[in-house]
Amino acid sequence: MTPRFKADPAFDPGSVVVCDWPLCQVRLQDDARFPWLILIPRRAGLHEIEDLTGPERTLLMDEIVRAGDVVRMLGEAALRPVQKLNVAALGNVTAQLHLHVVGRRHDDGLWPDPVWGRGPAAPYGAQALQAAASRIRLSQAG
Repeated sequence: MTPRFKADPAFDPGSVVVCDWPLCQVRLQDDARFPWLILIPRRAGLHEIEDLTGPERTLLMDEIVRAGDVVRMLGEAALRPVQKLNVAALGNVTAQLHLHVVGRRHDDGLWPDPVWGRGPAAPYGAQALQAAASRIRLSQAG
């Protein structure tokens, strides 16, 4: 029996599930300072990109580009256009394979430093978080 995918519970306090794409679960990081998605390939037992098959790695790259488009859309919606995308698969805290796609601006308060582990986060608030999640789902419907 093949193990089933389950996102590490460590993702739950800081992000919300928005939708599933062909390979990845898409989560919105609950930090309004940055438009920020987390992509978690929906395969059990993955720790490194090399654990994916060749076709899955290609699909992951396609989904990273797609996430970049969504992050840029979120930045535009917040009237803070993204100037640079940061993409990383760190896994130092949560070993499960996941990728961060973060929109950055030269005036974002942490520029040019990385955002990982730099807080405190600025939670969206329930209504704004749901609005951003809905915006993501609607942008992907067409």
